[in-house]
Amino acid sequence: MTSDTEAMRNHWWWRPGWSVGRRFYTWHLTFEGQDDVHRLAAEYRAALAPLGDSVTLIPDRWLHLTMQGIGFVGETSEKDVDKIVAAAAERLAEVPVFDAEIGPAVIDPEAILLHVHPDTPVRRVRDSIRAAIGDVLDEVPEKAEVFTLHVSVAYSAGDGPTTAVATALAGLDHASARARITSAQLIVLHRDRQMYEWETYATVPLG
Repeated sequence: MTSDTEAMRNHWWWRPGWSVGRRFYTWHLTFEGQDDVHRLAAEYRAALAPLGDSVTLIPDRWLHLTMQGIGFVGETSEKDVDKIVAAAAERLAEVPVFDAEIGPAVIDPEAILLHVHPDTPVRRVRDSIRAAIGDVLDEVPEKAEVFTLHVSVAYSAGDGPTTAVATALAGLDHASARARITSAQLIVLHRDRQMYEWETYATVPLG
């Protein structure tokens, strides 16, 4: 178990532009049918459950690897979104399916993160998605270099030291899982209920 911080803070503050009811187009890698990832997430949820309301545990359904945003619904043309999906389909067809190792965990100021290895194929997926957005929009949102490969298994729901989290996870120091990445998902995301929840807009297969 490693930690990038000595203290944790509540993850659920409202970022600029966000509010209840807002929806956001963004690309994620999701983990439907990924039994080994679900097994690992369940181990972390079980270890963290005694911490109660100080952490928000993420169900299997909402596990994700954040990739690349496009923009808020209502501010982004659905026609442009469809063009981006078509461009991404062409570009991602050139990216081979790959296996990734997820874990072990790192304690971040706002979450318990599982790092993802190797990073090269994931970054290739993201680069392809960014290129597809650039095929359609004048400007690609978010900086290319600001990207941490991770899958969160829980978010901090309060402020305080990391001690309790580190103690709870001490027995999972070397835990990891294998995932088979075969597609990328464009989703319509919200966080109305202190959870990242979404509807899938499009699933684009890798080559």
